[in-house]
Amino acid sequence: MTTPKNTICIWYDGEAEAAARFYASVFPESAVTAVHRAPADFPAGKAGDVLTVEFTVAGIPCIGLNGGPIFAQTEAFSFQIATDDQAETDRYWSAIVGNGGQESVCGWCKDRWGVSWQITPRVLTDALAAGGEEARRAFEAMMDMVKIDVAAIEAARRG
Repeated sequence: MTTPKNTICIWYDGEAEAAARFYASVFPESAVTAVHRAPADFPAGKAGDVLTVEFTVAGIPCIGLNGGPIFAQTEAFSFQIATDDQAETDRYWSAIVGNGGQESVCGWCKDRWGVSWQITPRVLTDALAAGGEEARRAFEAMMDMVKIDVAAIEAARRG
C-alpha cells in the first residue's frame, strides 16, 4: 500500500485506535488500515503501546497519534460530513453525540475524544451557494439551530 502524499494527523490521549474504530463503524468509506506499536518507550507510553493508527474517514486518509494529554482538540479543526437528508443527518449526529460526544451549534458537535464534526445537509450548503436572499434566509435559520433541521432550511430557502 502506498502512503498518501497528504494525511490528516489527529492527536489523541491514548485512544486513537478506539476513535478510528468508532469512525469506521459510523461513516461509509471508512476503515482502520493499520495499527502501529511503539518500538520503545515514549513520553505518553511504553514500548508496545499503540503509537499510531492509520485510518480513513469518508475516504480521507488520517493518522491517529497517541501523543498524550499535552495538546487538546480544538474547534479550529473539524470533519465536515455532507448529508443528503434528515435521516442521514440524524444518524451521524446521534452516533457522535450518543457515544459520549456533545452538541454544539449550527450543525457542529464533538465526539468523545474532542474532535469536532460538522454534520451538514447538502440543502444548507446549496442554499448558501445560491447567494442573495435565499442564502440569507437559510443562514439566519441555521444560526438558531443546534442540529440542522432540513425541513426548516428548505422552508427558509423558499421564503
